Parts: sequence; structure tokens; C-alpha cells
Amino acid sequence: MALDRVPDLDTLSLLLEIAACGSLSKAGRARGLSQPAASARVSGLERLVGFAVITRSARGSTLTAEGALLAEWAREVLAAAEVLGAGIASLRSDRIARLRVAASLTVAEHLLPGWLVVLAATHPHTAVSLTAGNSDTTAAAVLAGEADLGFVEGPDVPAGLSAQVVATDRLVAVVAPGHPWAHRRRALGAEELAGTRLVHREPGSGTRTALQRALAPFGPLAPPLLELSTSSGVRSAVIAGAGPAVLSDLAVRDNVAAGRLVQVPVKGVDLHRSLRAVWLAARRPVGAAEDLLRLAVPQPGGARRPPRPRPAATDPA
Repeated sequence: MALDRVPDLDTLSLLLEIAACGSLSKAGRARGLSQPAASARVSGLERLVGFAVITRSARGSTLTAEGALLAEWAREVLAAAEVLGAGIASLRSDRIARLRVAASLTVAEHLLPGWLVVLAATHPHTAVSLTAGNSDTTAAAVLAGEADLGFVEGPDVPAGLSAQVVATDRLVAVVAPGHPWAHRRRALGAEELAGTRLVHREPGSGTRTALQRALAPFGPLAPPLLELSTSSGVRSAVIAGAGPAVLSDLAVRDNVAAGRLVQVPVKGVDLHRSLRAVWLAARRPVGAAEDLLRLAVPQPGGARRPPRPRPAATDPA
């Protein structure tokens, strides 16, 4: 193969630019070259191939017959080079694994950070993106293929998803210290809780759905005082004196301990719920997603399994 007479790709690109615009100086500017540098590049090309490739005149520069034929061949070479470059780029990007996680707010705020810190130690080349929302939007993201793994707190798992319990949570009733319930001596009954207007999460949140399901035998829930899209918003509204709320123990325990909220005992209803990991039923989690699931699932005694050690060079994509 006569590769010693094959021009470099930049020079071939300059030749095609000259053919397109009919000017050596304009072609040079388009390729980031001064007119003298472009002229020198063409002269070097002509010495390499052994024939003239352009004809210069007062009206500009045109390709010779040989130059035009060389340009046609160059198009194919440059097209093949683009394919090669794209392939190389895809191989390089594959070395950085990407894990897309969607999670309900309770899990995203209180559980996932610790899991992701441990995961990062064994997957240093994995870029994790986290989308936080309510349980409905989380499940929808997994079903749409927009997330590799999801974490939900609602009692239902939509068709098309597989699920595994990763934690048990408890809903608790809380009020501000100045609320009358903060000083009551008797536990709150399920009927009274169902009939009280509360500060709620929005429809579709796992917390609200779990509460509705638990209190269904005791009558429909009273109309909400407020509907807010985050647990922190509900918590802040309760602290400000808006009214009582039912939230995850994970979301309020620090504020209860600090005296900013008072937990009100509730009797006659089980407010425990399961937090679940979900994924597409036809696609078991692999790689970093599998290891995150291993981290999230508790073992007997409450311990969490660490991810399996993986050499950095073979970190899965």
C-alpha cells in the first residue's frame, strides 16, 4: 500500500473546503488557517501527491482535474474517518458507566445518600444521576426506560415492574408544640385522624397513598388543609402552625428530637409500610444497578451487603 503518499485528514478537509468556496484564503479561514498557512499546506499536498491540485487566478482558486478527482476520493476517506472517530468516542465513553436512579423523596433524602457513598468506593468510574419525585413519577420513569433502578414508598407496584423490599418505614402524626394535640394524654384514634384536615403531600406521593390505604376502613380522609409537593414543605408548614400532618418517621425524627415537632401517638391502625426498589420486569439490574440493589436490601440482623469488589478497569458500563 502506497501510504507514504496519502495526505493527512486536515489537508484533505482543506482541499474539500477550497472546492466548496472557490477561494484559498476563505477555505483557510474556515479551517482556522491564515492565507500563507493554507497556501503552504496546499503546496505540501502537491509535493506529496506529485501533481497540481488547484489553479490560482485573480478570481480565486479552482481544483484541477486531478485535484477534483482527489477531492472525490477524499470525501470517502473523511466519511470513513468520521465513522472511526465516532466508534472510538463511543468506546471511550463506555469506560465511564452511567447509573440512572429515580427515587421517592423519602428514600432520596434519607437513605440513598449513604448507599451511594458506599457504592462510589467500588465504582469510581460510575457517574450516578438521581431524579427525586413522588412514587408515581418514579415508577413512571423506570417504566419509560428513563431510570435503571427506582425506589418507591407507595403500597402498589405498577404492572411491568419487579420489586424488592429494601426498608420498613413508619408513618407518624406530628404537630407543632403549640398545637392542642401536643398536650393530649390519650393516643389519637384512627377515626379521629381520618376525620381531621391535615397538611398533606400531593396526590401520587407514596406517603399520602399509604395513609389513605391504612385509614380506608375508618372512613374517607377529610379534605386537606394544604397540599405540598415535598416532605420538607409539609414539615415546615406544620412547624409554622398550619396544622397536623402524617409523615415518614425518617423525615421528622430530627425535628421531633430537637423539639420543633411533637409526635402524637396513634392507636387502632398500623402505619408501617415497605419501601421498595423497582426495575423493569424483563430486565434484571446489572453492574452498578445490581450492586446498589445489593446495598439497599437488608440482611438478617439489619446489615447491608457491600457491593462486590470490581477492578476499576472492568467497571461495568
